[in-house]
Amino acid sequence: MSITKRTYDAVIVGAGGAGLRAALQLSEAGLKTAVLTKVFPTRSHTVAAQGGVAASLGNSTEDNWHWHMYDTVKGSDWLGDQDAIEFMCRKANEVVVELEHYGMPFDRLDNGKIYQRPFGGHSQNYGQTPVSRSCAAADRTGHAMLHALYQRNVRANTQFFVEWMALDLIRDADGDVVGVTAMEMETGEVSIFHAKAIVFATGGAGRIFYSSTNAFINTGDGVGMAARAGIPLEDMEFWQFHPTGVAGAGVLITEGVRGEGGILRNADGERFMERYAPTLKDLASRDVVSRSMVTEINEGRGCGPDKDHVMLDITHLSPDTIMKRLPGIREISIQFAGVDPIKAPIPVVPTCHYQMGGIPTNYKGQVVMPKAGNPNAPVTGFYAAGECACASVHGANRLGTNSLLDLLVFGKSAGETVVEDIQSGNLRLKPLPEDAADAAMARISRLDNQTNGTDVHEVRLAMQRTMQKHAGVFRFKELLEEGVAEILKVAEQAKTTEIKDKSKVWNTARVEALELDNLIEVAKATMISAEARKESRGAHVRDDAPDSEEFPNGRNDKEWLKHTLWFSEGNRLDYKPVNLEPMNEGTKPIALAKRVY
Repeated sequence: MSITKRTYDAVIVGAGGAGLRAALQLSEAGLKTAVLTKVFPTRSHTVAAQGGVAASLGNSTEDNWHWHMYDTVKGSDWLGDQDAIEFMCRKANEVVVELEHYGMPFDRLDNGKIYQRPFGGHSQNYGQTPVSRSCAAADRTGHAMLHALYQRNVRANTQFFVEWMALDLIRDADGDVVGVTAMEMETGEVSIFHAKAIVFATGGAGRIFYSSTNAFINTGDGVGMAARAGIPLEDMEFWQFHPTGVAGAGVLITEGVRGEGGILRNADGERFMERYAPTLKDLASRDVVSRSMVTEINEGRGCGPDKDHVMLDITHLSPDTIMKRLPGIREISIQFAGVDPIKAPIPVVPTCHYQMGGIPTNYKGQVVMPKAGNPNAPVTGFYAAGECACASVHGANRLGTNSLLDLLVFGKSAGETVVEDIQSGNLRLKPLPEDAADAAMARISRLDNQTNGTDVHEVRLAMQRTMQKHAGVFRFKELLEEGVAEILKVAEQAKTTEIKDKSKVWNTARVEALELDNLIEVAKATMISAEARKESRGAHVRDDAPDSEEFPNGRNDKEWLKHTLWFSEGNRLDYKPVNLEPMNEGTKPIALAKRVY
């Protein structure tokens, strides 16, 4: 079977915020650039981001990037690399103003400056008081951002391959990345995309959990492809559960609701966050708020007939404020909760939202892995940005609205690095190995020929229920140990999935089976890494690592102040040190401390 080969300077997989920002950098530099995407670019999951993008503009309250850096390091529970965090916080104002110049319709203050709202974990004067740092377009910031970036890419003549699914990474004998295989969904035909540089911007993998705010397309494709190609996955035990998903539906209610003055209440009508985070209250970091909510529910103060959720109350805000600042949230609440938030509180519960770990990168967007004694040796020709990458700026817990900032800063940074590497001659078009398409074709052939196999949907459901039960908001020693055995059992079942429809044209059954291959890699990485980390840190809280004087919040910096690296082959774990040194000599490191809000 002959396979079509297409050649480019750079190929980007994924057309969300990070992919579009990287593509723009490449196309405007005159490089021949292709973007592969499973959905039309403006339907990428960035479109679902609601609350804002963080930048220390200081438009409505005093602010600076040092405070933003402090909040990000503290939010990460000191697992974030301080060089990458400094880079992101320093670049924030630049990329937001740049986006504004692309036509992003930010909300405005009366003086014409960009409107900024407070968000969880963001403070001024090093944690003393909340700060307004999140630049917002009502509660549809991601939607506005995606459209602005897509239009700019159209202007730059970026070439899009819409409704194409990337299948496998192509590495040569030296371990360099030289291309990617992809399937056109409409025809089922497989092509090789040969390039000097491959940039992964495939987003997260929240669909490994049963209850998630993530779109159904968030199947960890880039992370799965990297794992199968021998690239380790970093810090995959850390998953953020957003405090406010609509109870029973999982649809996201932005933290911006609390930024505008929303209050979380239990069945007694009490504003319970005052007990858990007396300074920042409802605007403490997401992992703290999520655990506080679950504690209220577990101790019998939950709301509703089953006492399984709490209430998010904005009835004290004026209807005009809600209609102006939170119009989409009102719509979501009416449609998915049957509640008009102008008149009654919204039922909410913590829901899986964001993947803090991913493909290891540095702040330049280069994918890195251990080699010859160097834990961060770049993989030639391979770059990643956004949620699929781990820079690591989020560490053990991400601050709200740092995600859209991550997309812009590291999408641009990866693009700049590719341009520099190609124009300097350091990156050339290397020959494809003879077996370039073999891995992808073998996976498709297995699906086409499998008989008496397991059902894709049953295996996927088993994976999601296993992850939800064994690696949720709170984690227990026995459950994690059982979870490892369970997820490895599910992974074995995934090797024999069968699809009844063997046709080529628009075969969604085949696409879902191929997506499951990626989800399983992510699920294994998460469960095995979580069971191994014998401490509590950020979003990873274990019952056998409680708060104590020696271990604040259960965190053990002597043994566990290090990044996890999970290798798919043999489910092997390795570790590498956290970078506690900022990027510039003049910047003071953020010293280790107990994390309180």
